[in-house]
Amino acid sequence: MSRSIHRRTFLTTAAALAVAATVPAAQAATAPRITTAFALPGDRVYPEGIALDPRTGDAYVGSYTTGAVYRAAPGRRTAEVFLPAGADGRLTANGLKADRAGRLWVIDSTVGVDVYDVRGRALLARFRVPGDAPRFVNDLAIAPDGTAYLTDSTRGVVYAVTPADLARARGGTASLRARYDLSGVRDTQVPDAYTLNGIVADPAGRYLLVVDMTGGGLYRIDLASGTVRQVALHGGDLKHGDGLELAHGTVWAAHNTVNTVSRWRLDAGAASARLERQVTDAALQIPTTLGRRHGRLLVVRSQFDKGGPMGPGTPETPFTVAWVAGI
Repeated sequence: MSRSIHRRTFLTTAAALAVAATVPAAQAATAPRITTAFALPGDRVYPEGIALDPRTGDAYVGSYTTGAVYRAAPGRRTAEVFLPAGADGRLTANGLKADRAGRLWVIDSTVGVDVYDVRGRALLARFRVPGDAPRFVNDLAIAPDGTAYLTDSTRGVVYAVTPADLARARGGTASLRARYDLSGVRDTQVPDAYTLNGIVADPAGRYLLVVDMTGGGLYRIDLASGTVRQVALHGGDLKHGDGLELAHGTVWAAHNTVNTVSRWRLDAGAASARLERQVTDAALQIPTTLGRRHGRLLVVRSQFDKGGPMGPGTPETPFTVAWVAGI
C-alpha cells in the first residue's frame, strides 16, 4: 500500500488548525513544562510510536519512515538502535507495546504486527491482515490476560491476538482476526476518513477505550459482552486524537496536528469523561503518542509536517521525545 495514504490520517487544513485547544487563563501560571527527554539517532527518523517496558522502564520508539526501533534506558539522553531500519523486511514502525512477558510488539501499518523477544531481539511471530482490501493497522494495547488488541483505521475494526494465538504462531506467520467491528463509527460524510487510532486497556480487564481521530469520539468496548458504547465527553472532544494512556481512572491523549495533549477524568464505569486539562504548544511538534513515567509524560515529537508523511520541509535534528510535566 502506498505510504502516501498515511497523509490522510492527519487533517492539515486551516480549519483543522483553527480548532486547536488553548490553555485557559487560570492555568497560565502553572502551565505544563515541555523539555527534551532523549534524542533519536539519524536525520530521517520521523518517530511515531512509543512503548515503555513495564519490567525495566526502557523506552522503545519506532520510526515511521524506516521501520527502525530505538531503545532508551531510563536516564539516557540518546537512544540506541534496537532493531535496524528494514529489519525483517519491515518498512515502517508505528504502534509499539512492550508486555510483561518480555516481548515487544511492533506494528507495520501496511501489513500487521511483528512480535520480538526483548532480550535476544529474535522475531517470535508475525500476524498479518488478511485480504487485499485497504488496511491501516495503527495502535495496540495489551489486556491483563495477555491478549493484544490492535486498531485498524481504515477498516474500522479491532483485531485480537490471544496468548494461545501467539503460541500457535510462534516461529511463523498467522492471520489477524477482527474481534470488534466499529466501522459504524465512520463519518458517512467523509467516507475515506481514518477513524480508530489510539487504544488502551483497563488494568482491571473490564474494557478497552478506542479513540476516533476524525469524529473526536471515545468508545468503550466491554470485554465480557463485546458491547460497544460511546463515552460521553464533557468539556471538549478528541478530534485528531492519536495515542492514549490510561492510569488510575485518567486518560491522556495526544492530538497530533493541533499540537495538543489533553487529560480526561473517567467516571467509575468509563461511561463518561471530563476534560481536566490540556496544553497546546508548537514545541510538541505533531505529537503522535505518549507514555507515562513517574508522574510525567513521554511524548513522541514526530515532525511529520517537516519533510515527513505530512508534507515538505526540513525537520529539526536530532528528532526527540519530550517530557511533559504538569498535566
